[in-house]
Amino acid sequence: MADLHPSCVLIEQILRSAGLPGRVRILDEPAPTAGAAARQLGVPVGAIANSLIFATAEQAPLLVLTSGAHRVDTAKVAALVGTAALSRASADFVRGVTGQPIGGVAPIGHPAPIRTVLDTALAEYGQIWAAGGLPHAVFPISYSDLLALTSAQPAAVA
Repeated sequence: MADLHPSCVLIEQILRSAGLPGRVRILDEPAPTAGAAARQLGVPVGAIANSLIFATAEQAPLLVLTSGAHRVDTAKVAALVGTAALSRASADFVRGVTGQPIGGVAPIGHPAPIRTVLDTALAEYGQIWAAGGLPHAVFPISYSDLLALTSAQPAAVA
């Protein structure tokens, strides 16, 4: 772990503390999209858990962990979480609430808890891959472990 970026070290520590087997893997190239990550890992794009930060109408952050195989229906998710609208957060907003850059936002390891919705479509995969705090870092995890680790609200988000 000594040669990992501090963001990745934090993710590793959280996984270890939770007793989970997954470890951060550094990809050969940055993977800021689900397609790029899937190609490098040799897995279906649907097995990539995109970590998308939205701002609610109240300017509160919302993390939506969605399958890379589809897009988030923001009106549907806004209604689900009880806000008038969701908008994609700016890079500064994302970094401020997660401490991580867009394209590498992990579902865990943020300075403060972020309300999270987990796409039920990810449950179709025995192993899913999530960002590890940097655009070229990922880690494997099961749907049930990701659900427990994030205290997410499971929902169909597409």
